[in-house]
Amino acid sequence: MNKKINVFNNEFINPIIPASGTFGFGYEFSDLYDLNILGSISLKGTTQDARYGNPLPRIAEGRCGVINAIGLQNPGVDKVIKEEIPKLKQVYNGKVLANVGGHSKEEYINVCKAFDSVPEVWGIELNISCPNVKGGGMAFGQDPDIAYDLIKSIRPHVKKPLIVKLSPNVIDITVMAKACEKAGCDGFSLINTLVGMRIDLKRQKPIISVKKGGYSGPAIFPIALKMVYDVYEVTKLPIIGIGGISSANDVIEMMLAGASLVEIGAYNLVNPYACKEIITDLDRVMKELNISDLRNIIGEAH
Repeated sequence: MNKKINVFNNEFINPIIPASGTFGFGYEFSDLYDLNILGSISLKGTTQDARYGNPLPRIAEGRCGVINAIGLQNPGVDKVIKEEIPKLKQVYNGKVLANVGGHSKEEYINVCKAFDSVPEVWGIELNISCPNVKGGGMAFGQDPDIAYDLIKSIRPHVKKPLIVKLSPNVIDITVMAKACEKAGCDGFSLINTLVGMRIDLKRQKPIISVKKGGYSGPAIFPIALKMVYDVYEVTKLPIIGIGGISSANDVIEMMLAGASLVEIGAYNLVNPYACKEIITDLDRVMKELNISDLRNIIGEAH
């Protein structure tokens, strides 16, 4: 059985990638299992300068998921390149996907340019859809004209695959996808989190300090699946499917909808062995479903 995927001018040993923000910078998990079994790793969202993120509390649990308003806490792009990626390289032989956030067009360009020169980075995941960052973030991901202008401005500075992370918090995600493709991106990852909130019944106030945050987990899987299906219908660019994936069956379903790769997000927070167990179980599920090559099922539900 073949789990290899060839996409974005790279060969991945399997389609499984820990999603940005749920796996740190990767090396933190190396004590638990061999990271070299992963298809790749999407690094923690990185900005130009260091960010503390939003004030506490910034996590609220839901019945079938979790709301986070971390606010892109990270040490800044220079430190990620000089310290975090070298630490990861000691325990992981593969290349990584750099996740880039920003408040302004200039910040996005500067961070993308910095990662584009890093040999360990195979592509750039452009986060224009973060719902818990003031200014920038999701604002770029809700207006197709603004997204088009941003990507058009970044494209001349980036030679590596430029993958746009799309927000579900829009009227029609296909409009956003078409605008981004027209601007010159190389593919998409979707979906980012939905906007949600919880209220503390005793205090009668929102639990999260900034009131709202990004909701992720199994509850959003059907929404993510539908949006991957929709985007696949309007573009020939590769898609990384994200949203509520917690089993090998979910991976197959997401690939049938049109994803070439998948990212495992919130489930890493519940079970730190999530990616390892899903990769192991893929063999069983592929045999059960008579799938000899994962490449053959991409988009087969259409």
